[in-house]
Amino acid sequence: MPPTLASLVHHSALKLTVRAGEDRLDVPVRWAHVSELADPVPYMEGGELLLITALKLDAEDPQAMRRYVKRLVGAGVVGLGFAVGVNYEDIPGALVDAAAGEGLPLLEVPRRTPFLAISKAVSAAIAAEQYRAVTAGFAAQRELTRQALTDGPEGLLSALASQVDGWAALYDASGAVVATAPEWAGRRAARLTADVERLRERPAPASSVVGGPDNEDRVELHSLGTGRRPRAALAVGTAAAPGTAERYAVHSAIALLTLITERSRSLRAAEQRLGAAVLRMLLAGEPDHARAVAGDLYGSLLDAPFRMVVAEEGRAPAEGDLLGALAEVVESAAARAGEAVLVVPEGERLVVLAADGGAAAGACGEYTAGLEAGRAVGEQGGAAGEDELVVGVSAPVGPVAAAAAYKQAEQALSVARRRGRVCVEHEQLAAGSVVPLLADDAVRAFADGLLRPLYDHDAIGRGDLVASLRAWLSRHGQWDAAAADLGVHRHTLRYRMRRVEEILGRSLDDPDVRMELWLALKTTSTEQ
Repeated sequence: MPPTLASLVHHSALKLTVRAGEDRLDVPVRWAHVSELADPVPYMEGGELLLITALKLDAEDPQAMRRYVKRLVGAGVVGLGFAVGVNYEDIPGALVDAAAGEGLPLLEVPRRTPFLAISKAVSAAIAAEQYRAVTAGFAAQRELTRQALTDGPEGLLSALASQVDGWAALYDASGAVVATAPEWAGRRAARLTADVERLRERPAPASSVVGGPDNEDRVELHSLGTGRRPRAALAVGTAAAPGTAERYAVHSAIALLTLITERSRSLRAAEQRLGAAVLRMLLAGEPDHARAVAGDLYGSLLDAPFRMVVAEEGRAPAEGDLLGALAEVVESAAARAGEAVLVVPEGERLVVLAADGGAAAGACGEYTAGLEAGRAVGEQGGAAGEDELVVGVSAPVGPVAAAAAYKQAEQALSVARRRGRVCVEHEQLAAGSVVPLLADDAVRAFADGLLRPLYDHDAIGRGDLVASLRAWLSRHGQWDAAAADLGVHRHTLRYRMRRVEEILGRSLDDPDVRMELWLALKTTSTEQ
């Protein structure tokens, strides 16, 4: 406990007597300060025991004493010590009444007790309290370390909650609650995920203090990690601000949890190299070798259908590491579900192997759906720019078909980029039409160049060759049906098709020519 006015009054060597404010002696004393100034307030910080002899005070003037005491209370002075037998044989009644009226403890200091003795007593008590706090902090650090080594993060949180007489919670890189202590704090910790997410947006190390839900408690949030983006967060809930010993415990927990949750860069690099090797073996058609290299780290992933995900940042990437954020999302989801996931940075790409229907694949879908929704809002507001993140997802495959899955993911990625989508799954490609895939500048240029002579011919009023060609192709070359659609004689239609062949220099008997002309018509139909 820090020194209080009561502990000084009970100090046998000081012989202090309480003359006013008997009910407020339990207030902590930060320091003992001597000042004979008529107005010492500018030099007060709050929490002091002010010692005076009233050398420059008119201590018998009631109004002056009321003003004096009122200013001391307003400055946070916790007590007033008056030395008798120096300028006054007794404490003047005006000062006693003023102190009693403001509730300021007034202590009578006998002549044989020097102010220096009071200052020493306060200083010694503060030093003793600090020593006790440091000793308790080291003991807490030892206990937290022991629990971390024996029971992991859960044991550490339990010990921390006991040390601070409150609760503690650990959040992962996605902001989800990983563990709490005691167990009843789980719901309380879950209601702080929005505050944790705001904290994670700041560079580490970062911390903030928030009022608990429904003002239940005071909660400190601390980011964990040494990188630019925190990998985890710690929440500590207490009824009041932690003291020195509790602060030592919190800081020790932060350091230990950082060591637990932050994998070393060398280990992370080694894992990535191993994952890249497994991926290369799969793509080379060597699934057995891939299983042998993966071992327990990725082995279970290669025993069930998985999806291949290929992600790239667009031509105008947004601020922030979107590929890194996607990697964190899928890794965190897999860790919570206890499933294996393979994440391999590949140059400016990110390749992910995730179990089909698993938590990691689901988290990837939810993340890209959220980006898609945000992009749609931006387009409505006129603020959408070029692609920020583009993702292609393969169909479910096994290890033997990994190379085919990679090609499927690349195809889906290309389609997503062409369509201005965030994510496209390979199964979606066959479910739609091939025509939207032709929305490319090169394809449009080819179509325009192929059909331009026909459009130029029709523009000067020498027949409707484009419409006739479209009707004939749509009727698969059936003259009577196409002529009926156009409202012309079949001989007229035959003449027009001969003119098409003459102008284009191509034979309509060639199926490749008919295919190219039909696709060109579909591509340009919305532009002419």
